[in-house]
Formats: sequence, structure tokens, C-alpha cells
Amino acid sequence: MSKDKSEYLVERGDNIYEVVIGLEVHAQVTSNSKLFSSSSTTFGAEPNTQVSLVDAAFPGMLPVINEFCVQQAIKTGIGLKAQINKRSVFDRKNYFYADLPQGYQISQFKYPIVGEGTVILDMPDGQKEVGIERLHLEQDAGKSIHDMDPQNTLVDLNRSGVALMEIVSKPDLRSPDEVSAYIKKLRSIMRYLGTCDGNMQEGSLRADVNVSVRLKDSKELGTRCEIKNVNSIKFMQMAINYEANRQVDLIEEGKSIDQETRLFDTKKNETRSMRSKEDAHDYRYFPDPDLLPLEVTDEFIEKLKADIPELPDDKKKRFIDEFKVSAYEATILVSDIETAKYFEEVVAKMGKNKDMKLAVNWITGELFAVLNNKNLEISESPVSAKNLAKLINLIKNGTISGKIAKTIFELMMDGDIDPQIIVEEKGLKQESDPKALEALIDKIINDNREKAIEYKNGKEKLFGFFVGQAMKVSGGKANPQLINEILKKKLQ
Repeated sequence: MSKDKSEYLVERGDNIYEVVIGLEVHAQVTSNSKLFSSSSTTFGAEPNTQVSLVDAAFPGMLPVINEFCVQQAIKTGIGLKAQINKRSVFDRKNYFYADLPQGYQISQFKYPIVGEGTVILDMPDGQKEVGIERLHLEQDAGKSIHDMDPQNTLVDLNRSGVALMEIVSKPDLRSPDEVSAYIKKLRSIMRYLGTCDGNMQEGSLRADVNVSVRLKDSKELGTRCEIKNVNSIKFMQMAINYEANRQVDLIEEGKSIDQETRLFDTKKNETRSMRSKEDAHDYRYFPDPDLLPLEVTDEFIEKLKADIPELPDDKKKRFIDEFKVSAYEATILVSDIETAKYFEEVVAKMGKNKDMKLAVNWITGELFAVLNNKNLEISESPVSAKNLAKLINLIKNGTISGKIAKTIFELMMDGDIDPQIIVEEKGLKQESDPKALEALIDKIINDNREKAIEYKNGKEKLFGFFVGQAMKVSGGKANPQLINEILKKKLQ
């Protein structure tokens, strides 16, 4: 496997193959009730406790569209800069699974609620535009449970009827890294909009990954295989890597690639055949006779547009323009809506004398490290934005040094303590009195006369020794800048 910038190529002898990827992302709509019933969508409930007669497909039960789910789909379409279709149709997609009590899935086929759109990816070698083919609404199936009984498969219908947005990309992705960036960007947009929480561990976001290969510089698409229901970015990347190499090996052996649906085995790190890939006619799509065509007005769409918040790309541009952060820093800060909110609150609480560099460094460095170690979201941060702003201001005005700040930051974890209180109680205020520091340095030089002579004779590396001694003797409280200035004068 070779990489040139964002290129992801499979090499076999003299042949170089390009990987072509498209994603069908299934995003659970953030809604308290299901797409066609009033049943709860709360995660983690006891099996079969959130199932209405509609969800269980009792005879004579009719679906009723959830308007809020429609609004959420349209908002997502707006966020994807996509065409909103004022007329869409719900269809029956016919297939049999034990966890699909109706014997069909209510979905959208020819006439989806959202048409073509775009997603912009920030890649190391520049921006990349990924086309969105469509977004349609559909109901989720239930869940088959295979590991609770040695002889039987159990069925939980809690997810049956939960509203999903299926977001279908164009085959514009070319590497596992681009797939990762695409999923993260899509998740970020939906979280900003509040239309999907993007929680992959809970099944709120998963994807079918379509993979094909072709000789580099070829324009013709190869035969694609669909890797079904992958629920982690890492597994998507691993599945693509395996599948691309599998397909290339088949071509190099003179064999054909079957268009099929495959599963990714996370334990063996391989894909395996599940079934031949169905075409649309295999599902016998036809308009659901229990649901009228869905029609929305321009006024309805415009009202939703007015409620759209500032999205990641716009926020990134504003952060660069307003706060003078780098494009890279802005990308990190806006990648998650809660991180962006936290940063803006820190900036607001810092007051007039703002130090953006310190704010960015402390959030993306010290704070992120703590959150990662504790496996916490930034919304669960043990240090509030208000108190982090106070800590940064204490560094900025010279009350404490950066080194002391790290010690204080650790103490702040225990109940989000005001850093000023810690400074006062622990006596951690930075020593910035020039006379006191001069006396301290005079003693250090006097105690280390031989090293002082060596320094004056050209052994300049010893300067660091004297700085270290000053910080040690002062208990880390000496102002580093003043220490450096005074030492330079004294050691001349």
C-alpha cells in the first residue's frame, strides 16, 4: 500500500490500483418518538418495552408520520447544502428478516426528501469536496440477539420503527483517511444541528461501505462490494483496507469480482460474503398505500432555515477572522459543537486582555489530555470554562508561571476549584520581585563559582543549569523571564 499525500493506492507488480469508496450512512434521528408511532426511542430500555402495535405490525395498525422527524431531515439537508424536495414519497421495501415484523421496511426510493448536496473535508493536503447523492427517511428494523440462548435467536423490537436518515454519498472518497474525515464531518454537522447525536457505540450512526478498485487513471468504475452495517470509524478503515486488497488479488489472478453484500469480521480483520447484492427490483419497491406523498411548502422550509445555527465551516472561518487562530487550530476547535462552545466561553470569560494562544494551547493540550485519560466528553469537563479562563489570566498577568499553572490545574480537578483560591491557600504566587530574585541568583552563582567561570569561558550550555537551580531553590515560583534576564546580566 502506498500513499502520496492523500492518495491511497494498491500496488501489484507494475499495476497500480485506485480505491473508490461510497458510503451509505444510517443516522438515527434525534427524536423522542419513532417515525410512525409515539413509542419512545430512549436507548438502553428493557427489551420489547418500547413497542407499539404499529411497531409490532399488528393487523389493521396504520402508520402516522412524525412531523418532527421530517423537520430534522430537512434541517440536515440544509446543513449539507442540499436540494430540499418539496414532494417526497414513502415506499415499501420488501424483504424478510425475523426482526422486521411487517415483512417490509417503510423507506423512500425514487422520491427522497433531500436531493444532492456537498460536504467539505479538511485534509492534510487541502480541502476535498464530497458529493451527497440523496438523504431519505426510513424506519429501522428491530434487533436479533444471538448470544442469550444457545438454541434460539431472540428478537428485541425496541428499535423497530426508529427514524433513520440514510445519507448516500457519491463515490468520491479515495482512502480510509478520507472516509474517517467524512464521517467525522457529517457527525459534526448533525450534532451542530441537533438532528443526530452521532453515538456510534449506541448504534445511532453506522454505515454501509461500498468499495471498488480500478487501475489508476482509469475513468471506469469497477464492480463494487457493499460492506454492511459497520459501526466504528476504525473498523470502516480496516474493512476498506482488507476489501481493496482482496479485490486487487482477484483481478491479478484473472478472476472476476462478484457484486455482493459482505460482512466485516472484526476479530479476524476480514470481510466475508453475506449474500449477492440485491438490485432495486429485488425489493419490489412500491408506494406505501397507507401514507400519502409528503409535501412541504417553501414557507415551511424557510422557517427551518431561519433556525439553522452557525455550522462548523462558518464557525471555523469566524474563529480565524475574529480570534486570529490558525486554520488547523480552528478545525480542531469547531470539530465538536461542545468544544466550540467551551472555547467561546473561555474567550468571553478572559475579559479584555485575551491571550488566544494560551487559550487554544490549554484547551487542546492540558484539558484534552485529561478528558482522554478520564474518557470524558468536554461537556463533562471537571474544570469549567470560567475557571480555566481565570487560570489563563493568572498566567497572562504574571501571578503564576506556566509550570505552576499545571500544578494548579491538577488541583482544580477536585471539584472545579477557583485557581485564585488555590494560589492563595498554597502560597503559589510567582516571585517577580527583581531584588529578591537578584539575591537568590547571587547566592546560586556564589555556590557554583566554578560553573560560572566555565560559562564565561564559553560553555554556554551551563546557562540552563543556573536557570534550573533558580527554579529549584524558589520552589518553581520564580518568574522565569526575570530569572533569564538577571542571569544574563550577572554571568557576563
